[in-house]
Amino acid sequence: MAAIREVMSEGLVTVEPTATVAEAATVMGERRVGCVLVMDGGALAGIFTERDIVRALAAHFDAAGHPVESWMTRNPITIAPDATTGDGLDLMLTGGFRHLPVTDGDQLVGVVSIRDLSGAATDRG
Repeated sequence: MAAIREVMSEGLVTVEPTATVAEAATVMGERRVGCVLVMDGGALAGIFTERDIVRALAAHFDAAGHPVESWMTRNPITIAPDATTGDGLDLMLTGGFRHLPVTDGDQLVGVVSIRDLSGAATDRG
């Protein structure tokens, strides 16, 4: 079974906690990603996803101007780069999420999506 490092994206797309929902959505659209990693002082503070955008806009008509820290998932579950893609898929399916930050110790090194893991499962089958 493949390791997470073999399928993860190393091109990190990040915002600060004070970025607005609109700013994060713009970055996500420009980079064609489903999430941004929220960094505070060089440390992973949270993850903000397409689902968070929908949740924010459904709750407040002016949510586009709110900071992402109001809507992000704080202290997200992470996975090590040497974990298997099966481990990552299990974490995502159990937790009900589609993006997983990859950390090596305290350092953020990538992000993996359910699409990445599905592709890895298809490739080996």
